[in-house]
Amino acid sequence: MKKGVLLVVLLFIGYGTSQAQLLKFGVKGGLNFSNYTGGNVEGFDFKTITSYHAGIVAEVNLFENFSIQPELLYSTQGAELEGLGEQIKNELGYISLPVLAKFYLSKNKLSLELGPQASVLVSERNEVNSEDSNTFDFGVAGGLSFKITENLFISGRYIAGLTEPKRDADVKNSNVQLSVGIMF
Repeated sequence: MKKGVLLVVLLFIGYGTSQAQLLKFGVKGGLNFSNYTGGNVEGFDFKTITSYHAGIVAEVNLFENFSIQPELLYSTQGAELEGLGEQIKNELGYISLPVLAKFYLSKNKLSLELGPQASVLVSERNEVNSEDSNTFDFGVAGGLSFKITENLFISGRYIAGLTEPKRDADVKNSNVQLSVGIMF
């Protein structure tokens, strides 16, 4: 009986250890450098704004050098519009869900990340005609990540918006993210 209980305990420990290597969770945060691209708002120039992002991250290891990395982030984006004697900072707060394919390029240290990102608008500061804001933003994200230690990582990413954050302006979100994070 004792051997049976010991065997079951050892199997659970082994299963838990193997699952821990297949699925990891963590947190990350960092800086955003955001602007609008693709079109124009008559009479205005776009200037980059510096903001932030923070949230949770998971990594599902599928193969030795390939993982899927879903994230749930709060991210502020937008731009500063300057012209016609005005200066307007339009800061949009999104809940973002990037789902990235992660390809390890070297011994599980350096990885290339690429995938879609869906975002829902949850706040707007210094509003520019908020009735014209789209509540959904879709984009493509790509970048590099580097594991400093087994759990600590840094990453750089570019997100190219494919939808217009404002209905009356032919512009797209453009965002560079620099992050630091820890996996548990």
